[in-house]
Formats: sequence, structure tokens, C-alpha cells
Amino acid sequence: MQSLDDYLPRPGLSIPIVTILDPRGRILEDQQRAVVRFALQNGAGADIIFAAGTTGEWDRIDNSRRQAVTRIAIDECRRARASAAKKIEAWAGITAHTRSDTLDNLTHALQAGADAVVLAPLSINDVEHPAEFVERDIGGLFDRAGRMLPLFLYDNADIAAPGKSPHLHTRDVKAMARLPYVRGIKVTASKPVIGNYTRAASHFKAGHEFAIYAGNAYLIFDLFAPPEGVGDRMRHYWNRYLTQRTRPYGVVAGPANAMPREWQRAWQVCRSGDVELMRLYADAIEEFRITCTFKRGAKVYRPTIATLKASLKELGVIDSDTVGAGTPTLNDTERREFSTRFAILRERNAEMLEHGWVSEYDSPAGHAPAATKARKSAGRNG
Repeated sequence: MQSLDDYLPRPGLSIPIVTILDPRGRILEDQQRAVVRFALQNGAGADIIFAAGTTGEWDRIDNSRRQAVTRIAIDECRRARASAAKKIEAWAGITAHTRSDTLDNLTHALQAGADAVVLAPLSINDVEHPAEFVERDIGGLFDRAGRMLPLFLYDNADIAAPGKSPHLHTRDVKAMARLPYVRGIKVTASKPVIGNYTRAASHFKAGHEFAIYAGNAYLIFDLFAPPEGVGDRMRHYWNRYLTQRTRPYGVVAGPANAMPREWQRAWQVCRSGDVELMRLYADAIEEFRITCTFKRGAKVYRPTIATLKASLKELGVIDSDTVGAGTPTLNDTERREFSTRFAILRERNAEMLEHGWVSEYDSPAGHAPAATKARKSAGRNG
């Protein structure tokens, strides 16, 4: 069996890539490839491409389509490595509604050459004991295959199967972390929940690194903020208590589908503790969240995946912004409003952000709409 002794989890920006569908729910391969290339930004974007995750609507598509988007992501990352100045990894989301389909996805990831796999054990309907499944079923498959892949756990209460605990128990994570192939966890949760994992992280390590990735991406500006005034010092000490001085290894940012360079730079300035630049990028990223937020009656409505696909269509990356059956959508009025808001945001970013850190799309000749080309030119000169 292949040794993982030399493997270290990839730090940095992980983009859970959206899945591009036609109106019949079929994968549009050329456009899916374009989305991956856009996320990579010729080395200035994602460090990791995460396929078939929540933002990729894994629970809205069938297994063959999950495997198709994984194959495409792996292939595009492999091609990018030839010219990129940094290491790029392709992670395959293997979670399905059943253990059988999940294991089938793992087999496919092994055969396709994924760098790692991501598993949300609490989302599998017929898995009662996550630690047993990861050790016996997944470990058994690795034994039969004669090699292993690094496996990262995924904890997200929003996608837990009915009747399951919203979060993995710390004791289960500790048990799974002892396995040679379990190398970390993505936590989409509040700061206290992330703190539960980071405080326990030293106990998870058993002969190999165990990495924690922030899935609630906007939290990085809080978790990495250095103290300034009295209030900030109190928050800083609270953060240190919560995390036991263990900061996230990386960030998994769905919004980075639309702003990969901006999110990459945000991660960099957070890691360096540059307060001024942290504020600049935090403002730009928060503006995108506002751009994606609507009101329906008295309620706030934020159809995240629909707005990410709409962003990519506005940029000329894709032609189809169709979402999967059951995914929240934009109505016609909201879609027009989003187009206007996103254009304004792009213009603001081109003026305010550092040169070279506004995402660009090098489209095939004649493919990008004229408005997109104008905004892209503004980004280059900003």
C-alpha cells in the first residue's frame, strides 16, 4: 500500500467549484473546464480545487455527474501543474446519499488520480457510525486497492442527513484522525465550533499532520485579526482561547468561485496580519455578499449558488447559469438587479484593490460579452 508519510496537507485557498449544468441537468464539460481554469487564475487563484462539494450541488446531481465533475477538475489541475509556479491539488468530494455510492466515488477518485478526497460522514443516510465507516469500509477499500489517498472530513450542519447529529463528535474525529489516511477536517460552522476542533487538534495528531480548514470563509478576517484597541485585544485573547493559538490551515471559500484572486490575496494578507489590507479585502468580499443578498417580503434571501453561477456568466466564463433541481434560484427581477450590482462591484474592485488582484478571465476570442471585456480592461488598469 502507498505510504502517506511524506504527505502534508496543502495550505491556502480551496475553492469548492460550482457544477455547470444545462436545463436538463447534464454537465457542460467545456464550461466546467472553463470554471476550473478561472478559479486557478494561472496560479494566482486557488491552491486547491474541490469538486463535487456542497457548492457543487453534490446532493442535487447523481453519482455519474459527481464523478464527471471530479474527473474534469483532476484533469484541469494536472494540466495547470505543468505551468504553475506553485503546487495545485485536486480534491474529490466523494459524499453520496448512500454508503455504496460513496465508496463507488472513492474508487473513481483513486482511478482518476485525485490528490485527496473529502467526506461528509453525517450526510450519508445509511451510515450510523462515522468512525466505523471511515475505518472499516474506506480502510477496507484502500486495502483492496493497494494504495491510499489523503482523506479530509467535512463537518457542515446544513447538509447533515435527517436524524443525524449536526456536527461530528470530537471523540469520533479523534478516532478517525489516528488512521494514516485521515489528514484534516473542513469545518463550516461558527467560531466556537471551529474552536472545539482547534483546541483538540493536538490530540488528533498521531504521527502525521491534521489540518483544520475554515469552511465559514468570512471568519478568517476575525480569526487572524491582530489586536489594536482595547476591544480588539479582548477579541484577540478570546480568539486565542478558542483556537489555542492554532489558526486554520486554509480556507474553503465558495464565494471565491466568482473572486478567486481577491480571495487568494485576502488569505495572504490575513496570514501576514496586514491590518490595512485585511480591511480592504474584507470590504470587497463583504460587498460581494451584499451584492448576492435580496429581500423577499420581510425575509433576507441569499441564493448563493445561483449568484455564483450568475457571476461567472456575467464574466463570460460560462453561458449556462442553470442550477440543479431544488437549489434556490434568482427570479428575473433579481437576476437583472444582480447583473447591475456585480458590474458596479467589479468597477469598484478595479479602482480600490491592488494591481493584479482583481480576477480576470482570458476568454476565447469573441466569447465574452462586450460589457465583460470592458470590465476586464478596467481590472487590468486599476
